[in-house]
Amino acid sequence: MAGWLAVGRHTLFALLLVIGVVRAVSADADLRWLAPLVLLTATWYVVGTAWRRTFVAAGAGPWWLLGLTLLWGGLVLVSPEFVWVAFALWLLSVHLMAFPLAVAYSLLVLAVVIGVQIDLGTHPAGAVLGPAIGLLVALAASRGEQLLAREAVERQQLVERLVATQEEMVVLHDDLTRTQRESGALAERTRLSRDIHDTLAQGFSSILLLSRAGAQRDDPAQLHTLLRQIEATAAENLEESRRVVSALTPSVLEGAGLSAALSRLVGGMTQETGIDARFTADGREAPLATAQEVALLRMAQSALANVRQHSGADHVVVTLTSGRDEVRLDVADDGRGFVVSSWEAVPAPAARGGYGLRSMRERLRDLGGDLVVESTPGEGTVLGAHLPLSVSGPATQPQPDGGA
Repeated sequence: MAGWLAVGRHTLFALLLVIGVVRAVSADADLRWLAPLVLLTATWYVVGTAWRRTFVAAGAGPWWLLGLTLLWGGLVLVSPEFVWVAFALWLLSVHLMAFPLAVAYSLLVLAVVIGVQIDLGTHPAGAVLGPAIGLLVALAASRGEQLLAREAVERQQLVERLVATQEEMVVLHDDLTRTQRESGALAERTRLSRDIHDTLAQGFSSILLLSRAGAQRDDPAQLHTLLRQIEATAAENLEESRRVVSALTPSVLEGAGLSAALSRLVGGMTQETGIDARFTADGREAPLATAQEVALLRMAQSALANVRQHSGADHVVVTLTSGRDEVRLDVADDGRGFVVSSWEAVPAPAARGGYGLRSMRERLRDLGGDLVVESTPGEGTVLGAHLPLSVSGPATQPQPDGGA
């Protein structure tokens, strides 16, 4: 808006100058003085407009306006038809001087205009009221423009401060979340270590002491009694180990299947971030071992965390597909993406930003599955995890009829 108002001031000055030239020529003004003065005035105005920022920064704005005023005075001496160029001078004064000084300057110019009007024989009332009203309009318009420009600058600065504050709040929120997560993990490790010490470690110590005592005895009855005690202690420790393993199962999976847990996870992301996150399940949900459900849930949590923190995506779709021989979980977003070949070429310790992906892949491979990463810069990312429906290997959930 300020730019259009400046264009309006320049147009008005040019228009008043042209009108003055036409009327002065019609009134048979002396062209020997008129032509060079008009050319010099126009040149002075163009130079001042082009270098306005430099003049204002150097404090030379009022001096440039004074030079323009003197040239205007020369034009008025050649022909009084140029007297109304004063309106453009009044508009400029507010932008180039402090407001009290601009008022004083405008009153001096007004006195010249009134004097010219009276000299031309204009009625005193008209000679005073007309220019005075023009002066008031010019000062009010320029002052209003100045205040609007100042308000726009202040509003922009306020917006920038709000954006900076919001960014700081996001950083603080992430730091707080990370601190709470680390604190929770530490508390959980402390609880588990205490439980293992108070139950499993004590039980194993008892078994060790009973075994050593049995090695020193030859009485079959006593050995039988010791074996029964060892069996009972081992059974108690097996039950305790199952309780500890059960405590490690994610709470979101308790009392619900993987689909329900994923649906709640995706819905929570939409509520917390505003990202359009959707979950779909294709096919009838296959029965999965706890280790498989935990692995797929952790993969979804890590993938959605990457979408939230790094991708800049607006939409994300999580799809759980159950087939005859395998279950598949896909997480697709429309974020900024990355170069997969570059990520895979970097060794794991150096790939700081890819640790989560490598952790997902290792967890899935331990269960006989894998993670496929597809991404192109600017075209989003798709993570595809798949697991066989039969689980074998070190991550298999213990069965109730065997050992731990």
